[in-house]
Formats: sequence, structure tokens, C-alpha cells
Amino acid sequence: MPITPAALRTAVAAAGLLLAAAPAVAAAPSTTAGVSRPVETADTPSWSAPLSTRGRWIVDSRGNRFRIKAANWDGAQGSWLGSGSVTDPANHHAGQDSHGIPLGLDRVPLDQLLTDFHQLDINTIRLPFSNEMIHSTTPVPDAAVAANPRLRGRTPLQVYDAVVDALSDSGFAVILNNHTNTSRWCCGLDGNERWNSSQSTRAWADDWVFMARRYAGVPRVVGADLYNEVRRDLLDNPNWGTGDDHDWYAAARLAADRILTEADPRLLIVIEGINWTGVPADGLPHGRPVLTPARTLSHTLVDTHKLVYSAHFYGYTGPHHSGATGIGETHDPRYQDLGRDDLYAALTDEAFFAEENGRHYTAPVWVSEFGIGADETNPAARTWFTNITDYFADHDTDFAFWPLVGHAGHDDWALLRYDAAGHRSGILDPGDWRAAAWRHLMTAPSDTGAVAPVPVWRMLAVDHGDAVESLRVRATGDWDSGAYKAACPDGLRLIGLGHTSGRGLCTDSTGGGPADLRTSDAGQTVVTDERYVPAGGDWASGYTKVQCPAGSFLIGYSVRGERVSAALCVPARGPLAGAGRTVWFDRSDNRSADASGGDFAYGDYKGQCADDEYAAGIAFTTRFGSRPGPDALLCRRLS
Repeated sequence: MPITPAALRTAVAAAGLLLAAAPAVAAAPSTTAGVSRPVETADTPSWSAPLSTRGRWIVDSRGNRFRIKAANWDGAQGSWLGSGSVTDPANHHAGQDSHGIPLGLDRVPLDQLLTDFHQLDINTIRLPFSNEMIHSTTPVPDAAVAANPRLRGRTPLQVYDAVVDALSDSGFAVILNNHTNTSRWCCGLDGNERWNSSQSTRAWADDWVFMARRYAGVPRVVGADLYNEVRRDLLDNPNWGTGDDHDWYAAARLAADRILTEADPRLLIVIEGINWTGVPADGLPHGRPVLTPARTLSHTLVDTHKLVYSAHFYGYTGPHHSGATGIGETHDPRYQDLGRDDLYAALTDEAFFAEENGRHYTAPVWVSEFGIGADETNPAARTWFTNITDYFADHDTDFAFWPLVGHAGHDDWALLRYDAAGHRSGILDPGDWRAAAWRHLMTAPSDTGAVAPVPVWRMLAVDHGDAVESLRVRATGDWDSGAYKAACPDGLRLIGLGHTSGRGLCTDSTGGGPADLRTSDAGQTVVTDERYVPAGGDWASGYTKVQCPAGSFLIGYSVRGERVSAALCVPARGPLAGAGRTVWFDRSDNRSADASGGDFAYGDYKGQCADDEYAAGIAFTTRFGSRPGPDALLCRRLS
């Protein structure tokens, strides 16, 4: 959400894993790109849930492109600024007391709000909430739902339930967003800097399982946006992969795993980059890492088609600018200070690089917040808004404007503003200067229709623990007690390893054959010695070789420290009789010049089989003075 420049249901749904077989919501074909679609209703939906991903694209259950064209309906995350009486609207953001529920329900009937939303031609609502809202047992004041008297006497969560149901019934996709821990406006030093600033990581993940289960039966709840604008608190930075309690990479992977395995496997998992690290002072390190850490350490989920990365961009912030004025302001340029080319370069570097197909980090990138005020007069800020909406239009970007609803005379940023009598104003009016850029963004040509499947590449990392992303393997229990274990997600095979880093690379690329090579047989083999190396088949003389049985291929491995501990092999659905070769990587990289997947073990020597090969064995040495990590792979042709 933007910060002011001066301020740095009621029964739990059925078990989530049973929902994978739930019928899709009926849908009608998409219309031609660039043409405004008719108003969506529950009777005339233009897409079908659930959503998933194919490369950089989000697709619906039929495999058709679904572009997130969204806005943020805020309020349920809280609006209190942190000082003064919480009952005084003056102490709330823009003088708007949300009472911990989506804004506008005091002024406009819910059905009318939804009708107005459809006029914007958006198809998705990002719906923030706070952890405090989940646990509140106090009914909202009658005044907070004055225009919706049927919601009187309900708790904030029960009002949230009604909003979620209504949005889904009206045809909108709903993405749940854990915005804050406490019901307080973010995003400064407010106790909401990290997912665990005011609670434990376990409690946070528990709340996500609760929320995902609660709405698992609502057809168009399609995503879980894990946490908003992770940033530094007074003393400590969040990080991406160090393994401590500030590790956003690990926390996001934990929550994603629990949502998909314990609650609702249909959901997209949205992981936002890191919004801020460092002390905002000239001469000290500081900046917005956003998604750049994913280049070298990306997320692998148990379902490889559920990851969406997210970023926020506002004109008053910058690559190294917090957005503050006065205390906390630095001399770094803001995005609105950048020329068009430099702005576009920054967007690519900080976020949109992740949309490059054929990389371990490839995922759709959703700009889940951007926005500007209707009363903005700064020419640089206005130019930035034109430039960034042009970029989103030209790059067919998934986006969400902040915010959707506001009070007239209070929040000029809102797309739609309502006065006390419920009269509407905003971007649909001719006088709103933002309307031209908004119309361009909403009507620009966009890819529609069927999206062809593309090969998946995913990283395995055992830096601080197991990375067993296969549900079939998990069901077998601990296959190498005491070791750090890694296994590719179901449907993928191991194709690359790092020499000392413990990193691996998985894929389903086969050069044209069936993507999932594994038989339906649940069997697997843990190989810890050379019993499966055939006589006369020494492919790494002098080295210890853990080789798969004939007709099997590698999907995982384990390590103890740097030392190889075991190889995990599974039987193939068809014959694997291709010729083999040894790929050494103990002294340098050994990958083809055009190897797919990208650098999955940054700074380490890497070995990788070709796209039309499978890995059948790992060689290593325990000689004195040698590193005990993997030194070679046995790569064999698939046919």
C-alpha cells in the first residue's frame, strides 16, 4: 500500500487435498484481445477456476490465459495510524476508519459496489486482511455497515466472509492477501515489517492454513498472497536464504508448502519480493532488493505450476529510495525521477527478469500494487504513471491498482470514491486525469486463448534443511535419516548438480516425449553404494558411484555436509536404453553453452545433462584433500 511521504465463513471447508478433483467453474470463451468484455456475472463468467501457471503466464482450468487485471479493496488489514484514539477517524489513514473491514460498506450496498467494480473492467480483487482481524471476536459497529444492515452484528472476519462470497458469486477472482499482523496501517516501523514481527512464524503459517481452508469451498478464491512489503524493522533486515528467523525465502516456502498440502492445493501462491533493507541514510547501504534474490535462489513448490512472484512500484519510491521525505529521505532518485528507458531497465532488473522462460526462477510477475492520486499535480509523478502503465500495457503485465475504494474528500488515490450519501466519483469520471492511462492499460492488446505448455525448470537447495518437494517421496517417510535430502517435485527429474553448494536442478523437459517419465508404481530406490554399477560399466574410474538400477532415473539426492550420502531413483514408465556419457564438473562448469535452467548453483561448479537426457548416477570422492561433493553425473539419452 502507499505510505504518506512523511511516514516512512463460518465452518471450516473440507480438507484441502480433496479439492484437487473439484469441478471447474463453468466458463465462456474469451473475447478478442483489446476489446472490452461484457460485464461479468455469475451467469456469464469468462474464465474457469482454478488457476495455475505455464511459464510466465497464468492460465485457467482450461489452459487459457488469465491476465490478472485487479485492484486492491483495502480496509480489512486495518487503517489506524498507531497514535491517538482508535475510535477517532482523524487517527486513521486519510481520515478513513475502516473498522477492520473492506472500505465502503458503510456508504454503499455491497451489490452496488460490485456493479461499480465491473464497470472498471477488472477481473480480480486483491483482498487484504490482518492476522488480528482473523482472531477478533468483537462485532463491527453498526455504523461500519450502515449501507449493508444484513452484516450488522458480525465480526470483521464474518464481514470478510460475506465479501469473499459476494465477489466470487459476481465472477471476480479473489486473491487473499495477508497485509499486516496487527490492524494498523503499514508500512513504516509499525510492528508489521515482517510476517513474524508481532507473532511467530508458526502462528503466521497456522493462520494461513486456517484462511485457505476457510475459503477452499469458494470457487473463485484463486490465490494466497503470503505477505505484504517485507521490510527492515528498526534493527534488523529481512533476508533471502540465510536460514535465520528473518529469512523470508524460507518462511514463504514453509507457508506455501502448508497451504498446498494441508489446506487448498488449488491456490496460486504469491510471493512478493523484499521491499526494503538497510538504513535509509546517505552513505549507508540501503535499497529495494524486490525480486533480485530469486535469480540465484528461487522457490520450488510441491506443485510446480502454482508460483507467482510479486512486486510493488510507486513513483515516489525508487531502486534505493524508501519514499520518505524529511527523516529517512536520501538523495537517491525516485522512480518518477527516472527517464522512460531507465525506469524500464529498473523494472526488468528488479522484477520482470523472472518472466524469462527456461530458467529455474521462471514465474509470472504480478505487480500487485501501483497507483497515484487523482489530485497529483507533480509533472514527474504524472509522467511516471503514464510510463509505467505503458510498460504494463506493452508487456501484457498482470497488475493491481492501489486502492479500489475510498471516501470522497479523503483518499484521492482510490479508483472509486464515495461520499457519505453513497454518491460515486473517481476514475470513471471525465475529469480524472488518470482515466486516459487507465483506459490504455485496460484496452491494450493482450494474449488470450490457449497457452501451450512449456518445460519446467526448478532449483533444489539444501542450504539449511531438506528440500523434498515430491509428495510421493514424502509419503515414503525418511529415506536417509540424518542427511539433508532433496527430491524434485512430482513429474520432474534431476538433471543437474552443483559441486559443493548442495544445489540441484530439476526439469520435465524431454525433447518431445512424455513429460512425466515416472511409472505409476510407488517404488523408489535409495542408492548408497556401487551395487547397481554393472561389470565393465565404470563410468568414473577411481570415484565412488551411486548409480540407479536399470530402468530407473534420478529424482533426488542427499548430503551430509558437502559429502554425497545417497541417490534417490525411481522406475521409468518406459525403457531407458539410451547411450551414456560422464559429465565432470569438479574443476569447472560442464553444461552446454545454451543449457536451460539458468545458473542454479551460483558461484559453484555445475554439471548438467542435456535436455533430452536423464541422470542415472552421481560420482564423488572421499580422497584426502578433495572436496566430497558430487564430481560427475552419468547422463543418458532418453531414447
